[in-house]
Amino acid sequence: MSMGFLGIQMAFGLQNGNASRILANFGAEVDKLSWFWLVAPITGLIVQPIIGHLGDNTWGKFGRRKPYFLIGSVLCAVGLVALPNSASVTQMMGANVLLLAVIFLAMMDASINVAMEPFRALVGDMLPKSQGTVGFSVQTILIGIGAVIGSNLPTWLSNAGVSGVAPEGFVPDNVIYSFYIGAAVLVLSILYTIFTTKEYSPKELAAFSEQKFEIEENSKFTDIFKDFKNMPSLMKKLGAVQFFSWFALFTMWVFTTSSLATHHFGLSPEDTRSQQFNDAGNLTGVLFGYYNLFAIPFAFLLIPIANKIGKNRTHALALLFGGLGLLSMYFLDREHLWMSMLGLGFAWASILAMPYAMLIDAIPANKMGIYMGIFNFFIVLPQILNGIIGGPLVKFLFQNHAIYYVSLGGICLIIAAVLVLMIPQPKPNTGKEIKQVHF
Repeated sequence: MSMGFLGIQMAFGLQNGNASRILANFGAEVDKLSWFWLVAPITGLIVQPIIGHLGDNTWGKFGRRKPYFLIGSVLCAVGLVALPNSASVTQMMGANVLLLAVIFLAMMDASINVAMEPFRALVGDMLPKSQGTVGFSVQTILIGIGAVIGSNLPTWLSNAGVSGVAPEGFVPDNVIYSFYIGAAVLVLSILYTIFTTKEYSPKELAAFSEQKFEIEENSKFTDIFKDFKNMPSLMKKLGAVQFFSWFALFTMWVFTTSSLATHHFGLSPEDTRSQQFNDAGNLTGVLFGYYNLFAIPFAFLLIPIANKIGKNRTHALALLFGGLGLLSMYFLDREHLWMSMLGLGFAWASILAMPYAMLIDAIPANKMGIYMGIFNFFIVLPQILNGIIGGPLVKFLFQNHAIYYVSLGGICLIIAAVLVLMIPQPKPNTGKEIKQVHF
């Protein structure tokens, strides 16, 4: 059921580990990188609630969620092939290479959102609430495997002899071929889920969830705003936790390459084309692969830990370790940075599972898709804010030494850990309406 997540996160890992490097290869300055990355959260803000609303209220011949998997995977695969080749496309079209790269990046992000949001909702559709933690933990395991492969592909290909250096203004072959492989795996894994998973009918969902389940035939897009107004209080409290968590993650994804280049490789902030800068980019991919790899065993541990101490305390512990991991990147030398990824792996495993496992206790089955989409607001809004202020802060406050901003991300994760401890353990929702849920 969740196998498609492997391909989605392989694409996500390729993007996170290489987008900043690719944009820098095309001439983007360090303090402007976060502005280019704004396309990711903005597309998520727009796309996910719409897809969730449509998925809740449409049911076609091919199912409720599966059509979105397929459309998203095909469009994302096109973006994966096109992004690293933006310079070549520019030569044919005469367009601005950075503008074209941002368009392809936006296409990838929108498509990933089209495919990813229904996967979250599918777990809520197909599993009883008591198995929510298990379901999202399985997704986390597949996410880890896909992201490890995606993050490390450029380095593996470089070690296999594929060129890791390109002429000025172009992307190295090891990165380009990695994106080709990612596109193929994405489409194949999504097709596997489509052909091996049978979605429940509305009647089956009604019996399964013990709630009245109806497809709203006259539903309108304005209903999204009504649902937003009536969101459960638990979602609002989790929203604050998500805000600081994803502010930190966005900081890490955007600025790790620049942090390594200046703090660990001793390069000037202006050096974005040397072999050492590309080495820093490769190391970023390796480190991102490590935290995703470490997330896999932690995903197995989340279930017994949560059963022992509760979901909120488990998530708080994981976020604390993640914050310490980001802070430690300033103090550790290059050879020991993998140790920072241990804490981040624990945090990443929990971020991908625990908030959703806590959330589904408060959401009725007929609103699973839209509320998963609305919950995404608390993921994309901190990224948008970070994208706007991150570059100027790095430039004017930290003199383009991004390692200090990454450390600030660690502090944000610790704040998130404190906030999640303030959330009481939720009771499962078996009522018919959201207004009946109180926390």
